[in-house]
Amino acid sequence: MTKPSKNIAIVGAGMAAITCARTLMQAGHRVTVFEKSRGVGGRMSTRHSPYGTFDHGAQYFTVRDARFVQALQTTPKACKPWSANMVRVLDEHGRIASAALPSREPHWVATPSMNALVKAWSEPLGANLMLETRVTHLETDALHAKQWQLRTTGADDSVHVMGGFDAVVLAIPSPQAQVLLHTAPAAKNFSAQTLENLEGVSVAPCWTMMLAFPQAVQPGLTSLGPQWNAARSTHHRIAWLARESSKPGRGLIERWTVQASSAWSQEHLQDDNARVEAKLLKAFSEVTGIRAVPSFVDSHRWLYAKTEKTLGKSHLFNTKSGLGVCGDWCLGHRVEDAFVSGLELALDIC
Repeated sequence: MTKPSKNIAIVGAGMAAITCARTLMQAGHRVTVFEKSRGVGGRMSTRHSPYGTFDHGAQYFTVRDARFVQALQTTPKACKPWSANMVRVLDEHGRIASAALPSREPHWVATPSMNALVKAWSEPLGANLMLETRVTHLETDALHAKQWQLRTTGADDSVHVMGGFDAVVLAIPSPQAQVLLHTAPAAKNFSAQTLENLEGVSVAPCWTMMLAFPQAVQPGLTSLGPQWNAARSTHHRIAWLARESSKPGRGLIERWTVQASSAWSQEHLQDDNARVEAKLLKAFSEVTGIRAVPSFVDSHRWLYAKTEKTLGKSHLFNTKSGLGVCGDWCLGHRVEDAFVSGLELALDIC
């Protein structure tokens, strides 16, 4: 017997959120997505510059779950394999300690930028994708006690209320989900143990720096520095580096994304961007040997980047209240974790 169509609100527009939304829509439900930023993608975001784009969040993804394979086949031109030529270990002085063996599984990137996949999957939402709209409160609907209404603020600080939702999905970092759940009068329908498990999730921050060296495309000079394109580093400041221009469809200008270690990011969480950039630029030159002055430097602080302690299950959904949560942090920190979390929550609601 077919279940009746529901009107569902989803807070967030990253991989988990859009996966959940498209699955619910395919099942015949009405879905509205609320996103505080100017675009979709979450940590699969893209930073634009005069010299090209940067994948300043997720660097690549792997494909292991058969359901993820099937979903990617619906947009076959949106992703391409990336031959990362990765070095796995660097010593504390930035020297290569051991090189990586060829990966047994492909590294994939969305093209022409990492947010392209989520953007493609979000297109059917149309006007039901509400960008630059921050949800501040979950409330019992003023007209229908068994439904929800969301109080929001826009980019111009305007306040709006949208109601009539049978269910609300929080596809946002766990600390943000907890804040919204505490505004919801029916959140108590989650068991005390469930809420305690949610509070036990730990996600580390990450400072990310972006560099461009346009001089590297001069005649006879194709790249600067090392022969590898990506590295997992044990340098005390840097955990990851990637040559953006080595990814398919990204343009020829030499560009690097540098992600700080969780410990260093936490220690310098409140530093200003200029101080962070100066310290990471010094570490970058130590690791890569690139001493040239970049023509472009930018940075971004991710408050919630890498999951250190997961929820331990793919999602939470309380049938009585109609409240659910999902995200990569439920299972890990990979793009595919976010996909599985959003998918399984949608299937639970259906």
